[in-house]
Amino acid sequence: LLPDNPAQVGSVSVMVKVLDVNDNAPEFARFYETFVCENAKAGQLIQTVSAIDRDDPQEGQHFYYSLAPEAANNPNFTLRDNQGN
Repeated sequence: LLPDNPAQVGSVSVMVKVLDVNDNAPEFARFYETFVCENAKAGQLIQTVSAIDRDDPQEGQHFYYSLAPEAANNPNFTLRDNQGN
């Protein structure tokens, strides 16, 4: 739940760079809007994302996610590939 006091709400944009070699770039399977509470525990799962590529059959798709090099050493963010889309 969001706090009633707007002064207690912050937001940040997350940029996604898509690398693709065919006509249609992969895209997220849906729109994601993620909320994190201040009492979230270290290592707590915050969001799972899924992607699709309209150029490939769904059963043949596998996407690789990684943090940008400038964010790779930031201890506040980690990324885990669950070997799915």
